Amino acid sequence: MTEERPPPGIAGDGDYEVRGRLGGEGPFSVVWKAVHRSSGQDVVLKQVRLSGLTRSLRECLDCEIKFLASVCHPNIIRLFDVFQVDGCIFLVLEFCQGGNLATYIKQKGRVHENAVRKFMKQIGAGLEVMHAHHIIHRDLKPENILLSTPSNDAVLKISDFGLSRVVHPGEFADSVCGTPFYMAPEVMQFQKYDDKVDMWSIGAIFFELLNGYPPFRGKNNVQLLKSIKDSTSLPFSQLLPSLHPDSIDMCTSLLCKNPGKRLSFDEFYHHKFLRR
Repeated sequence: MTEERPPPGIAGDGDYEVRGRLGGEGPFSVVWKAVHRSSGQDVVLKQVRLSGLTRSLRECLDCEIKFLASVCHPNIIRLFDVFQVDGCIFLVLEFCQGGNLATYIKQKGRVHENAVRKFMKQIGAGLEVMHAHHIIHRDLKPENILLSTPSNDAVLKISDFGLSRVVHPGEFADSVCGTPFYMAPEVMQFQKYDDKVDMWSIGAIFFELLNGYPPFRGKNNVQLLKSIKDSTSLPFSQLLPSLHPDSIDMCTSLLCKNPGKRLSFDEFYHHKFLRR
């Protein structure tokens, strides 16, 4: 989107005073930090221009709104309100002071295994809610995991469900979407897929938390896919202290190239690493 300001009526005589643009801009959306005038509460306004949306993207937007409106969970970003102005849908979302997990990793580098366990438990709790609603996110990555505060005991929140959709057991999706470094190989190969793509993404996030860098690299999708296909083991940092075998097992099992052998959500949620 190219608008420098939201449409009239939002910052002017509307309920929200816009304070500035946040990151997370997409082809059809832009994100603003704002304040609710009557309560003084900081919020996020996600502005989506409807005219540019394909049918598939409109279905994803509807899925995002329906899902977020139906849940209230500490590890899922909260949706407070939805309204439409001048051809744009606005989602009023919870503001997280701690930024996102990508910034956290950039600042901290490798994260201690015990802290990673706490993070993964919280992400797992959010995934449990998604799993109960048959939601696959399709763009899980550190940028879309938010921290409630800058403190070490921050609550993690899964956000940005703009590519999400409902996939019931036995059903499959086939749209190529997501962020390459966290995209499952079956998506890059234009194959049909299910919720196992989210488990791959969780594995990539898990690996990056432990090592400070993503598990596979490439200048483009072709090189990235080749890196995945050619790998025989995960490139854990040689600087890491000895990792617990349960940690290595969970990471390796999440990043299994064969989705049929990759950890399911239930296997991930009950894995020994998270139960310790």
